[in-house]
Amino acid sequence: MNCGSIFDAPRLRSELASVEQKISDPSVWADAAKSQPLMRERKRLETLLSDEAELERRSEDIDAYFELAREGEDTEADLKREIAALLEFAEKLESRTMLSGETDPLPAIVTVHPGAGGTESQDWAEMLMRMYLRWGERQGFKVEINEIQDGDEAGIKSATFTIAGEFAFGLLSGETGVHRLVRISPFDSAKRRHTSFASVFVSPEIDDTIVIDIKPEDLRIDTYRSGGKGGQHVNTTDSAVRITHIPTGIVTGCQNERSQHKNKDRAMKMMRSKLYEYELEKKKEISRKLEDSKLDIKFGSQIRSYVLQPYRMAKDLRTRVEVGDVDKVLDGDLEPFIRGYLRMRREGGVPAPVAEEEE
Repeated sequence: MNCGSIFDAPRLRSELASVEQKISDPSVWADAAKSQPLMRERKRLETLLSDEAELERRSEDIDAYFELAREGEDTEADLKREIAALLEFAEKLESRTMLSGETDPLPAIVTVHPGAGGTESQDWAEMLMRMYLRWGERQGFKVEINEIQDGDEAGIKSATFTIAGEFAFGLLSGETGVHRLVRISPFDSAKRRHTSFASVFVSPEIDDTIVIDIKPEDLRIDTYRSGGKGGQHVNTTDSAVRITHIPTGIVTGCQNERSQHKNKDRAMKMMRSKLYEYELEKKKEISRKLEDSKLDIKFGSQIRSYVLQPYRMAKDLRTRVEVGDVDKVLDGDLEPFIRGYLRMRREGGVPAPVAEEEE
């Protein structure tokens, strides 16, 4: 495997030494705008060097098994296992090489809303939330629910959560859109097939090094008593915070902290991230406004379908990536879809979703 186009250990070590020298300057730590980018760069370089060492180790292991096979040892099962593991690792590295945007390395803030359909869609929205939380856990990322509104009977009315890890936003950026589920409804006594929709919106969590000008008079800050399903999460004070940016109508909220101050800080951080994404979208406008780019949560506008009946398949309508094991996808295995989206983006843009005929 030729990785010369991806890795260059001598150059990376030289760059890391330069960054380490800058970090060792005490004056750097007095300015977060200087220290935070340096820390991120050091982590990036260390990760690349670690990945190259791991790739070399796995390749050497495979070479060793081939050598044993030439000596008459039965290593077929071990070789298949190691080659499959190497392929999976290489695919992850390929995905990372396609993430070069300014915000790609940042944590991701994910918001999920059900479409029309009451309990059906609310249950589907909760399934999607679980799918992304499981994906984050499988990646070894930190996942944190910021705000959640339970459904009337089941599922959720909305949820916002943060997934923090290396390139979390870049990896999840292609998940924004409408997701469609086809299944035999567990809420229908007649066991009929139902189609449900839910929307997902992913934005980067902007840190303090990116300046977003927010005027205090443009904000409305409301406090309320957070709700939940009881137990240790019951909140008996009005510590939950919801912030509305009046000019844009953007709303953020946080209820998972016991302190109103911490909830406000968290909600403001999410507000800065959403306003940053909003401004980026405005700059990209040529002949359309931001709202025109948002898909209605209905049939014909979905980016991905998850079919449980009459057959089983998850299919992305932009990249045409298909996965037959839909249960594995719903349990957080999103790698085929993420790679497909990143490859398509690299090759020249992302087309609009293609409508399917309804099942």
